[in-house]
Amino acid sequence: MSNIEKAELGSVGSGAHQVVSQPTGRKLGNPGPIGVFAFSSTTLVLSLYNAQARSITHPNVVVGMACFVGGLAQLLAGQWEIAVGNTFGATAFTLYGGFWMSYAAILIPGTGILAAYADYPDQLKSALAIYLLSWTILTFLLFLGTLRRSIAFILLFGALDITFLLLCVGDFTHNTSIVKAGGGMGVVTAIIGYYVGTSEILTRDRSYFQLPLGQIAPRLD
Repeated sequence: MSNIEKAELGSVGSGAHQVVSQPTGRKLGNPGPIGVFAFSSTTLVLSLYNAQARSITHPNVVVGMACFVGGLAQLLAGQWEIAVGNTFGATAFTLYGGFWMSYAAILIPGTGILAAYADYPDQLKSALAIYLLSWTILTFLLFLGTLRRSIAFILLFGALDITFLLLCVGDFTHNTSIVKAGGGMGVVTAIIGYYVGTSEILTRDRSYFQLPLGQIAPRLD
């Protein structure tokens, strides 16, 4: 019996049997586009701030996005990726969801994180650089995991790692131009992410066309 589970229930005192059917094997959706779109949208906003678009130098408006879009929505996508058996997606979305939540915590005044460095601005830059360094290393390790997936994912994680690296170096050296370059690279990362997310929602059975990701043939051994 495909997708139908039959259970026989005996009626009390009658000896009769009743057949009850219960559907099983419900198909799960793809949580990937949620995670990629959430990450890309939040990355785009912060990257434009880092690039000082419209002369913006204070990024605090990104806090709402970081908490609920890049943070919560992406964290949920990571847990749903576990349900569909995608270890890479679960790892990436969960970790970057945590990244955005932790970044929001730095900017929220109630945490006291920025206030603790009020008299030590140079230490704040160094502390943020070390924070970004850890994400540069982590993103590079995830980048290695994309090398047998698709060209689009290689470009996405490659661009993201360069973004983190530029922001890290910019804070270490107190060089605003490098931070702006990191913002520009972040915009490129977000655009690639939008492409990947759109490609995943344009399925063959529900769309008139698809966007290729440049799939890399899996190993046969």
